[in-house]
Amino acid sequence: MKKLLALSLALLVCGMAQAQETKVAVGISGWTGFAPLTLAKEAGIFKKNGLDVSIKKIPQKDRHLAIASGDVQCAATTVETWIVWNANGVATTQIFQLDKSYGADGMVVKPNITKISDLKGKTVAASAPGTAPYFTLAWMLKKNGLTTKDVKVVNLEPQAAANAMIAGTGDIDAAMTYEPYLSAVRAKPEAGKIIATTLDYPMVMDTFGCTPKFLSENPKAAKALADSYFEAVDMIKREPKKSFEIMGADVKQSGEAFEKSAAYLRWQDRDANVKFFSAEHAAFSKEAAELLMEAGIIKQLPDMSKLADTRFLK
Repeated sequence: MKKLLALSLALLVCGMAQAQETKVAVGISGWTGFAPLTLAKEAGIFKKNGLDVSIKKIPQKDRHLAIASGDVQCAATTVETWIVWNANGVATTQIFQLDKSYGADGMVVKPNITKISDLKGKTVAASAPGTAPYFTLAWMLKKNGLTTKDVKVVNLEPQAAANAMIAGTGDIDAAMTYEPYLSAVRAKPEAGKIIATTLDYPMVMDTFGCTPKFLSENPKAAKALADSYFEAVDMIKREPKKSFEIMGADVKQSGEAFEKSAAYLRWQDRDANVKFFSAEHAAFSKEAAELLMEAGIIKQLPDMSKLADTRFLK
């Protein structure tokens, strides 16, 4: 009888713990920088911190639609993309930084292209306006005296853009892509050359954010999301082999291959986050917003003061 009572109590406690888990759906892509979120889920970190997280792979060009529909409450994307979403009426707020690209995003060109300014009148494969690859293209072109109006942009997602270069697609002169797909191009130099990356133009930074409604209704869950990410980053440092295998499996890579692609970015810990949001985030957002306006990607500036909420970093 006592054993049955003890078992009943244990099941009741377990049921209560499960009931207390906050459900949250997160939209991401297969980008290497987002992988600690997958690690947090697969290693049980989210669950330990009281979260029932479902991760959905959604192309960046569609991620804001998933947020607007309520299909996901949170997402990972580049800093300037949050500006685009908010400018287009999809209210979202960044709560922590995920990564900074150090060569993980780049422009691949055919062998006959020797400099970015040679792309005038040429065809470039890139994701749709409002995405990181398109913004990276606009940024690199501007720094070389061109705009997106000086090239013909064919909309291909990063993996398809890299594959087009590897396949030698005749009418594509350049492509915008990122890791792990950029490494596929690195492995086949005959397919083209990487003419510029975020080592040359350090402007790709990813953050995690949610809808204001989710944040106001679930502040403890928002804090748990941030804490879980930082715990995942710590796990990568503490157990690299296991972590790389888990993260690599999600994008069909070996742990070793994933580790190589991860070498081109830096995941940001709590201290790096505090430093980033103290000044760099606002300064970059201002410059990015100006370029987004120039490129016609947004028609008006959103409320720039509401782009980030740093209270969950503490």
